[in-house]
Amino acid sequence: MRIWLIGACSALAIAGAGFAGLYFWPIGKPVELEAAQGNPQRGAYLARMSGCIACHTDFEGAGKPLAGGLKLPTDFGTFYSPNLTTDRENGIGAWTVEDFAKAVRQGISPQGEPYYPSFPYPFYAKLSDQDVADLWAAFQTVPPVAEVSKAHEMLPPFNIRSGLKVWRGVFFDQKPFQPDPDRSDAWNRGKYIVEGPAHCGACHTPRNFLGARQAEQYLHGAEKLPDGGKSPPITSASLKEAGWTISSLSYALQTGVMLDGDVFGGSMGEVVRDGTAFMSEEDRKAIATYLLEREQ
Repeated sequence: MRIWLIGACSALAIAGAGFAGLYFWPIGKPVELEAAQGNPQRGAYLARMSGCIACHTDFEGAGKPLAGGLKLPTDFGTFYSPNLTTDRENGIGAWTVEDFAKAVRQGISPQGEPYYPSFPYPFYAKLSDQDVADLWAAFQTVPPVAEVSKAHEMLPPFNIRSGLKVWRGVFFDQKPFQPDPDRSDAWNRGKYIVEGPAHCGACHTPRNFLGARQAEQYLHGAEKLPDGGKSPPITSASLKEAGWTISSLSYALQTGVMLDGDVFGGSMGEVVRDGTAFMSEEDRKAIATYLLEREQ
């Protein structure tokens, strides 16, 4: 009995030490932005491209733009998007540009806590210093809204935020965007948009039991989206088989009208309404070019 107690106490001590080590495990890298001046107009365009307004505005609840509160139910619990206005208490008004850069590209809060990957920072890691500076300049023009977003309602053990440090170590790829010198400017621009700010793979790639995207199934479609629906594959082969061309896909991203005359519904309808409809024709064609000419 005594030996059993000693063993149990030892196991608890080891577990406690492991949890403490995980809690105090430092994450993130120091931020030094090379871009000194941001362009708010370009930043506002990039924010549309990145889905900021769509995800941080509770349209159904008549919420104010970027004040957060949008409900995102998942198998891991329910997320609520935070307030991104310039309110100092409830939004990001007390942040520095370095805080913003670390949050957007590294997924780390100003307090040093890891964000849940419902915030698509693994995609935003592709943003350049200038992109971040432009976004920051744009967000500085947003009027403050003194509204607190709801706290996440996570199921155990996913409510232990420190565990995200392990998730990051296994699944978070922080490599910056690298253009392909053998491809056209349009193709590379489309690659940047799809793999970066537009984060198409967030909805069009299946995930494993820990919520990480399955790289070998990139853009092959996914089920169990937060709106209860599923996304179709948008690989080059599947798009061509369905009859899409660069022209028709670009038009669909502008209007939401599909090949059969019907319109996108669900979350894709929102992507068009709040994002791609505001993009330039050149950028919509770049997306279509990359998707249709991308090797599987």
